[in-house]
Amino acid sequence: MSHEIAESLDSAQKQLRPAIVAIPARDEAERIEACLTALSDQQQCPDAVVLLLNNCTDATEAIARGLAPRLRYRLDIVSRDLPPRQANAGWARRLAMQLAAAQAGPGGVLMATDADTVVPPGWVARNLAALGNGADVVCGRAVVDPWEAASIPAHLHADDALECRLIGLLDDIAWMLDPDPHDPPPRHTEASGASLAVTVAAYHRVGGIPAIPCGEDRAFVASLWRMDARVRHDPGIEVVVSGRIEGRAEGGMADAIRRRMVQQDEYADEQAEPVEDAVRRYGLRSRVRRARADRRPDGSLAAELGVPAELVAGAVSGPFFGAAWAELERASPVLRRRRVRFAALRREIDRAEDVLQQLAPPEAMAAD
Repeated sequence: MSHEIAESLDSAQKQLRPAIVAIPARDEAERIEACLTALSDQQQCPDAVVLLLNNCTDATEAIARGLAPRLRYRLDIVSRDLPPRQANAGWARRLAMQLAAAQAGPGGVLMATDADTVVPPGWVARNLAALGNGADVVCGRAVVDPWEAASIPAHLHADDALECRLIGLLDDIAWMLDPDPHDPPPRHTEASGASLAVTVAAYHRVGGIPAIPCGEDRAFVASLWRMDARVRHDPGIEVVVSGRIEGRAEGGMADAIRRRMVQQDEYADEQAEPVEDAVRRYGLRSRVRRARADRRPDGSLAAELGVPAELVAGAVSGPFFGAAWAELERASPVLRRRRVRFAALRREIDRAEDVLQQLAPPEAMAAD
């Protein structure tokens, strides 16, 4: 990195401060020290960490308070006894982010991670750099702790590899057919609460974290995308999460691991869809995007989408492309999501590889 670029990034990062990290926690006495210590070992420390204790009954709070004097950031510990309807991961993250946003102010940055997560030393700096380069929200990848991963049955790792392979190939197809200049390859497709960073302005634009029990991280990023926020999936940001099978969040990764240890799910992750559906989806999305740029609807789009012409006209003239496309997806019978069975993953992977070969530009084919 040149001296000029480094100075530019440093200036952008300073403008984005303060950086406040929000962590929801429930009975994390075994892991909270590693989590908080990793945040103190950063190349660029956060200004503060808000630790939201959600109905804790163990020593999490005592351990955190004992660590506080040795940490390089201010640790704010908030303990809440939430009613049953709100005693879940989604609501706890929502509260933690609300408290962090109040501290950060309109020009600040919010970062989210989990109490069972260990972030690498460059985590804060890398997120600030991505935001300084123009992103509104930055999604990092979560990888299972290798020691705990070794105790997960091999067939689950094999299933996960196939699932991730197809999802990655579908994302490559999306890039080929409808590229997003704010999120170029290399990239990934995760939106995990274990590693999120967002400007306070973008956070408030969508009303914060959705008040739902689980899946709040994906829903939050999706809501930002609908408002045309610049979403960056940075593959260089990778955090280590636990691979435990007794989790704290209902519907989370631990539940999926435990369930799949007993019996393989019928369907893969909802991000996976048949290749023919993905080609249709991203091809049509590209045409809607071009029609918006031209400010006039493509005459055949309504028929191909199976929606009224006035809906396409509204999508072309509306304020946000993301919201317009989401509405078309909801209304269009040809864009209804179909799931992929685990048994069909290998076949769909082969199809995706064939499609990508066909989409590759001639120079890439010659290089191969």
